[in-house]
Amino acid sequence: MNTILQQLHLVHDRISQAAISCDRHPDTVQLLAVSKTKPVADVLTAYQAGQRQFGENYVQEAIDKIASLTVDCPDIVWHLIGPLQSNKTKPVAEAFDWVQSVDRLKIAKRLSAQRPAHLPPLNICLQVNISQEHNKSGLSIAEAARLADEIVALPRLCLRGIMAIPEATDDNNKLKAQLLELRQLFDRMAEKYPTIDTLSMGMSKDLELAVACGSTLVRVGTAIFGSRNV
Repeated sequence: MNTILQQLHLVHDRISQAAISCDRHPDTVQLLAVSKTKPVADVLTAYQAGQRQFGENYVQEAIDKIASLTVDCPDIVWHLIGPLQSNKTKPVAEAFDWVQSVDRLKIAKRLSAQRPAHLPPLNICLQVNISQEHNKSGLSIAEAARLADEIVALPRLCLRGIMAIPEATDDNNKLKAQLLELRQLFDRMAEKYPTIDTLSMGMSKDLELAVACGSTLVRVGTAIFGSRNV
């Protein structure tokens, strides 16, 4: 069996076991395959194995992949999970289905204005810097609440939830505290905004803990495709 296929099966097993262990149905947790720096062939292999949602960090690399796979993989769902500069919002608004890394009103306004009318509204997650690290993008909890109010008024966007990259730490208690704080923010926002259904947290190393803390979407790259190509 192809290595990517084997790894996909293992990741799905991990998600299922993590969900069952905390009395959740496995279907309540989606897998986003993070394909940044990986070739089109790897994406196609994962697609042929049934994977449909893919995450990319770099705009131009992603646009090239999307163009290459549009015909053969018409139902792929593309998520931008990396930082987005204002001068690159137009191609993102035109090609992606989701942007998980929104942390500024300026970016949101540009995405809304540039989203083509024939496409459904662009799904948006607010990126929260839950660990308050100075070198990391994202909003504080208070900022996220304020920005959510402004984004729901934009006509070509659909606010779906929050995304975060918690601190890279081996201290599971510290990590769990951050993940639970994100869950609490998600619950408050979901009560206020009916379109919110996505809590994007958890990656290859910590997906089990993220699922236990309420994640609805885990972003997994290395455990599927191997180490990042540089």
